[in-house]
Amino acid sequence: MTTVPIRTALLAYGMSGKLFHAPFLTAHPGFDLQAVAERHEQRMAFDYPNIRSYSSVAELLADPALELVVVNTPGNTHFELARQALRAGKHVLLEKPVVTSLAELEELISLAQQQNRHLLAYQNRRWDSDFGAVRRVVASGQLGTLIEAHFRFDRYKTTLNVKKFKEEPGPGSGLLYDLGPHLIDQAISLFGQPLSFHKAEGQHRPGSRVTDFFSLHLRYPQGLNVWLTSSLLVAAPGPAYVLHGTLGSYQKHRTDPQEAQLLGGMSPLAAKYGLETPGQEGHLTLAGPEGALPPTPDPADPGDYLGLFEAVFQTIRNGVPYPIRDEQLRWQLELLEHPAV
Repeated sequence: MTTVPIRTALLAYGMSGKLFHAPFLTAHPGFDLQAVAERHEQRMAFDYPNIRSYSSVAELLADPALELVVVNTPGNTHFELARQALRAGKHVLLEKPVVTSLAELEELISLAQQQNRHLLAYQNRRWDSDFGAVRRVVASGQLGTLIEAHFRFDRYKTTLNVKKFKEEPGPGSGLLYDLGPHLIDQAISLFGQPLSFHKAEGQHRPGSRVTDFFSLHLRYPQGLNVWLTSSLLVAAPGPAYVLHGTLGSYQKHRTDPQEAQLLGGMSPLAAKYGLETPGQEGHLTLAGPEGALPPTPDPADPGDYLGLFEAVFQTIRNGVPYPIRDEQLRWQLELLEHPAV
């Protein structure tokens, strides 16, 4: 098992690069964060003085020292930039949505195989504390045969996003391609490919030209129905996860603290990193001999996005299969691309 650090670069240093990538690439000993592409203002050196800043992606990709490139730019640029990186002989860690069509995904998968390089999807919310609790409860079998599951990711934002590219109609735009990949990936990581599905979308904010509401109904074997819903006009969000089975129910709010902790400057290596606040536990209600029992608090294990980077390292250096598989990405794109009814 080799431990030589992977020489890594970011293609942007906005919120994603600053919060979700750089802190982990520097905290994990398996990575050596060396470079960034900054086409306008060069800001990363203020946080990482030893970084090499390139004024273009082409210059960065021409650096022979770099092995892994993180494509963390707007979604509609992912396909072309990932293709350029693979052709330059780099491994690629690709933000969500990985691409905007199944055809684009198939081309990148094929190119990665031809180049003998890894194309890896960044689906960090598999490592959220709240979803980790859901995964544990499902795996435990305590709920019996699952009948229905509801996953929600809601916000309340009546005004349009100041980042204009997020509000322009086009491939990969709108809430479905923004938060949809999180919900879809979580569902298929638990339940696999659905037998069939139905999708609804809407535009409800004043002046909105892109989807700001969606709901996916996924049908699975043994009568399991799964609903994935997201809206930008939910002023009072309820539980993010609700599961009902033949032996009980489970509810959990969206309580993962990592984004807030990273915004506050906390290191991923800090003792309290990923720990939920007391009182944010999920609630497990199991059926007893006399009927339903009172809800039981169910504390979550800490969330830890460092687990994703550990998986990236193990795949590139030691050939360990990456947990976010190509076929799961195909299923995700099929759901994203299919027209709403």
